[in-house]
Amino acid sequence: MTALAEAALTTQRDHGDRSERKHARFKYTVDDKGLDWIKAEIEKRAGFALQPARGFTFTQRGDRFGWRQGEDGRWHLGLRIPFGRVHDRQGVTRQTGMREIAALLAEAAPDAQIRLTANQNAFVAGVPASLRERIDAIAGRHDLALHRIDTRFALNAIACVALPTCGLAMAESERWMPDFLPRVQALLDAHGLRDEPIDLRVSGCPNGCSRPYLAEIALIGKAPGRYNLMLGGDHRGQRMNALYRENIVESEILAELDALFARFAAEREAGEHFGDFLARTRIVTPPLPREAAA
Repeated sequence: MTALAEAALTTQRDHGDRSERKHARFKYTVDDKGLDWIKAEIEKRAGFALQPARGFTFTQRGDRFGWRQGEDGRWHLGLRIPFGRVHDRQGVTRQTGMREIAALLAEAAPDAQIRLTANQNAFVAGVPASLRERIDAIAGRHDLALHRIDTRFALNAIACVALPTCGLAMAESERWMPDFLPRVQALLDAHGLRDEPIDLRVSGCPNGCSRPYLAEIALIGKAPGRYNLMLGGDHRGQRMNALYRENIVESEILAELDALFARFAAEREAGEHFGDFLARTRIVTPPLPREAAA
């Protein structure tokens, strides 16, 4: 794997566009050179041939929380880290908890790892069964066992860091979510949708570091306290959303969501996700995938 990673990196280093930043990513090198050329170049540099591509299907894009056993018999614990913030503040001691878990692994299971995910969470990976109880106790003491109590909606929520850390942010995101998220959850509860796994993503500006454009519900910062409301992404992350309301404040956002949740609860088809409902009923019209548009 190290040789393969090095081959891919050096291929991009030597053949990627280093003169224009907007054209500098590896995907553009693949487009420019062609997939067959890229594959042959990586194989030459790695010193071995790649196996033929195997079929795959994406069934979910979120993280899996709680304990799961791997094929090697070791265990993996998915931990919910709200909006990726590991800190000791205001009575929350997640940083202390993660340090305790890391110290325990270093002492008793040096091959185990703490891994960060693209959804702002963490995995304690490669844990022997004998340590599960001790890790559970640490997680319980330090507010790291939120996967046991949070709703599926809360577990799926993502926010970028925004103000005051990011100089591009136009509105709050991470700091706003602890107040905003329970208000949306209350609307879901009122309509009998408490366990609905709706994707909510919030970004402080249009750059979209929280990947909001693929969310079923997304808020894009426009100005302090004002957001574009985007709706209709695919729960699996395979369809972009579309603009529903522009430049609105929290009270307007909640009013819109309240009405939409009411319709969803009354009119949804069996097993239908919120984003699919919005697209099917033409409440929004998400853009077609590139291959379908062609």
